[in-house]
Amino acid sequence: MAEAIFQITQQIRDLAQICTTRDKIDGALYQEYDVKRGLRDLNGKGVLAGLTNISEVNAKKIVNGEEVPCAGELFYRGYNVKDLTAGFLADDRFGFEEITYLLLFGELPTKKQLDDFCFELGQRRMLPQNFVRDVIMKAPSENLMITLAKSLLTLYSYDNDAENTSVPNVMRQCLNLISQFPMLAVYSYQAYNHSIGNSLYIHMPDQNLSTAENILLMLRPDRSYTQFEAKVLDLALILHMEHGGGNNSSFTTRVVTSSGTDTYSVMAAALASLKGPRHGGANIKVVQMFDDMKSKISDWKDEDAVSNYLENILMKNEFDRSGLIYGVGHAIYSVSDPRAEIFKKFVGDLAHEKGLDDEFALYTLVEKLAPKIIANKRKMYKGVNTNVDFYSGFMYRTLGLPEELFTPMFAAARVVGWSAHRLEEIISAEKIIRPAYMSVAERREYVGMNQRDN
Repeated sequence: MAEAIFQITQQIRDLAQICTTRDKIDGALYQEYDVKRGLRDLNGKGVLAGLTNISEVNAKKIVNGEEVPCAGELFYRGYNVKDLTAGFLADDRFGFEEITYLLLFGELPTKKQLDDFCFELGQRRMLPQNFVRDVIMKAPSENLMITLAKSLLTLYSYDNDAENTSVPNVMRQCLNLISQFPMLAVYSYQAYNHSIGNSLYIHMPDQNLSTAENILLMLRPDRSYTQFEAKVLDLALILHMEHGGGNNSSFTTRVVTSSGTDTYSVMAAALASLKGPRHGGANIKVVQMFDDMKSKISDWKDEDAVSNYLENILMKNEFDRSGLIYGVGHAIYSVSDPRAEIFKKFVGDLAHEKGLDDEFALYTLVEKLAPKIIANKRKMYKGVNTNVDFYSGFMYRTLGLPEELFTPMFAAARVVGWSAHRLEEIISAEKIIRPAYMSVAERREYVGMNQRDN
């Protein structure tokens, strides 16, 4: 029996290899038929697929009638993110809840509106009774994104009005998920950590604290954190909250929403998109790349040694041999990523507080060297720069977050953007999203079973 199973498995492997050859589409056909691979042109410009009021990513300006690269800008509801962050930082307060209000409702809240909204989010943080025991603790996964997806879909069963896609009901569901997502993420980690033999900590959230404070409170065994730690995490959540409708997970949100399905299915689909290493998992790759670099370079200030390592990465001779310097380059930005610019100072301050100045200096050195090395070694259609993922993984690690939580933290922030896009799609779109694919398969005549070669 075991031998028969092996033979079947081998047959499947052989068939899969045939598929690999048969289904490979000649890259030249994409140019012949003017198909934008990845829905982007050679310059990385996205194919226009919709309209949105929610956010805008700008990386070019018009000079003498021509588009030229410029310093990147990110706008939430028309407000420059640099101005938004400067506003709440100047007041020495947390900003996640305020910017969530802005993305969902389209306007900055008054103090009373913000206080009421924070109270509302706090009231919604509690998960259904025994949900942690019955859902999260059962069959924990090493990849927490799987546990999160399972939890999201299970929450459907606890919702008495799960299929109702009216705007008020979807808003209710989205507010619940925005409030509960940090708990789902942290509890998923605690369940996994317990499954590999470590102590289990399940701390209840505090309804009077900010989202960032609650994440650190629930994660750490002693529930302690500093205000600076919480405010750096708060900033990270805001900068990951939203990034235009064209990013993969937000586009997934719009595509699945357009089919008319429920909120939980939509969010699980978006989560599945974010799980991919080409989207949400990049910051993990960054810290792993730096770990490998630090193990092979004795003097982290040696520019020649660091340059040689980066060149070997591009030649697929170092790290994971993918040829990618993770955290450097972006589909849209070519001069600078505004999120990375905002983030860098606070990550540097956090590193200094934790005694990690040398490590931060290595990140800064790579930030300086990598774009030049890439430009010298690769044919470039646009410039390259460090993106927000370059520093976010280092920041999470400096805060003591395990790698398993890096992408779930991204999701806990981006669920706000997904919510805004789901609502906008319901309100404005009215059509299912259905792009075209051109078939390049040859037409064939049917062959009966007796005429096929054995």
